[in-house]
Amino acid sequence: MPDPETSTAYATFTKIAADEWAWRKQQFPEHSLDEPLEPRLPDVSPAAQELKTAQWQAVDDQLKAIDRSELSAEQAQDFDVYGYQIRTFLGRQRYRMFERPANADSGFWMELTAQSRRRLGSATQAQNYLGWLAGIPSFIDQNIDNMRAGVSRGFAPARVSMIGREATIRSVAEATAPEQTGFYQPLTTLPATDEDCQPGHDQVLAAGRTTIADKVLPAYRRLLVFFTGEYFPALPTDIAAVKGPDGEEFYASQLREYATTDLSAEQIHQIGLEQVASLRAEMAEVAASVGFVDADAMLAFMRTDPKFYATTACQLLHFAAWQAKRFDQVAHHYFGRLPRMRFGIEEPEPDLAPFYTFGRGGPHRYILNTFNLPARPLYSIPALTLHEAAPGHAFQIPFALEQTQHPEFRQKVYISAYGEGWGLYCERLGVEMGMYETPFELMGMLSYQMWRAVRLVIDPGMHALGWTRERAQKYLRDNTAISDHEIVTEVDRYIAWPGQATAYYLGMLKITDARRRAEQALGATFDLRNFHDQILSLGSIPLSVIDDAVDTFIARGGTSPFAD
Repeated sequence: MPDPETSTAYATFTKIAADEWAWRKQQFPEHSLDEPLEPRLPDVSPAAQELKTAQWQAVDDQLKAIDRSELSAEQAQDFDVYGYQIRTFLGRQRYRMFERPANADSGFWMELTAQSRRRLGSATQAQNYLGWLAGIPSFIDQNIDNMRAGVSRGFAPARVSMIGREATIRSVAEATAPEQTGFYQPLTTLPATDEDCQPGHDQVLAAGRTTIADKVLPAYRRLLVFFTGEYFPALPTDIAAVKGPDGEEFYASQLREYATTDLSAEQIHQIGLEQVASLRAEMAEVAASVGFVDADAMLAFMRTDPKFYATTACQLLHFAAWQAKRFDQVAHHYFGRLPRMRFGIEEPEPDLAPFYTFGRGGPHRYILNTFNLPARPLYSIPALTLHEAAPGHAFQIPFALEQTQHPEFRQKVYISAYGEGWGLYCERLGVEMGMYETPFELMGMLSYQMWRAVRLVIDPGMHALGWTRERAQKYLRDNTAISDHEIVTEVDRYIAWPGQATAYYLGMLKITDARRRAEQALGATFDLRNFHDQILSLGSIPLSVIDDAVDTFIARGGTSPFAD
């Protein structure tokens, strides 16, 4: 085995990765709510994109010159994770993804308005925020130019998937005063009596109002005019990714990025059909256990009986909070190590909520959509909370951030197949943890599993195999208990975001297979807590890395990676 202390190949690799990571942080200033705000926004102009492409191509060429066989197992993991990231960046640049900076439920302007939840605790933070606000017009104008270039060559989300999405622009563009926008909210959090915020508290508020009025609002108004008058009417009417520029190659690149797989669209579609059939058999057993003639009859009942639906937003939020605390009660039985970071439950912005998914999780937060309560069944909340909150995204992502033994590119970069696969695995883990108290909650979990299995069928179906939007909606409706509202928003999300929907189930299958392999190899010495620690300790990784990591786990006798 190569000596980690003397490996020239690893020293060369770490220098390449460290230099690129430092450059990457300069190119993509930190705008996470969990980090101090950088006062500048990224340069997304075509000239900047050319520089990015050249940089990543040079790095890729350097990586190809390294002999991977000279690396230890742990070093090879770093090398593989990093190489995946660089190839992903190059794929995005090749297909000019910067010309498509919005889809059905996210976009660059929504990332800007997300800063409304930021709190400012010092004069320095306030000045950084004012500088950031001043950079919004240029950032928006660059994105408009990119979107114009993309749509002119037919590279843009399908028109049907973007209907009504201008609402998230309009809520800012049509404000009559800075105080009516979310951009003003962080300024109100600046302490007026803190010495570090003096002098100039009132001046900061005044400067913020002026910047929003003179710069931000006009930029959003330009964006609204562009989106409604030029962009939306020119969006392609065909929903299939393969019908766009470099269609088949582009869709394959999206599958590689999100699912970290080289499986073809046809192979993924077939896996989906097989998993749907298996889940239907499970659902039939649950339905029979409570006296329904079949799963369809039980799903129809669950969709229509009022007892399964909250009548107030607070009722839905409170039930989700209760589910999160129920996990806390049993967490130590299933995980050897827990992340230190806590999370809260919040709602999406009102203008985004009609198009937003039911829930989404990440560091510090579990976002739960209370818009259209008849579309938000209570029986889905246990599975949703396990996936989005704990031990899913609001647990796994902070866990990764704490893995300081890894380079930052393994701590801070999110890879969908691993992250979403872990979230879906957590839903199924809820059965072992006793999280589903009724057959209806169990069916809700199976319906959610089915929802992700169905994605393996309909994502390649729509993007490569000729399926229509209506056929995809019907297939989702026929096989799950999710509401009609969510069926429409979800299918439109898959249309606008090719490949991403396949990450969930393929990722879960990999983690489930890894667990089965470890159980068989270790027998009575297998400890589920140690296995979960092993998987979570990896950071965010391509699925191929899991195999090598589990081989090491087995060879180590199934001990926790934190045992020492």
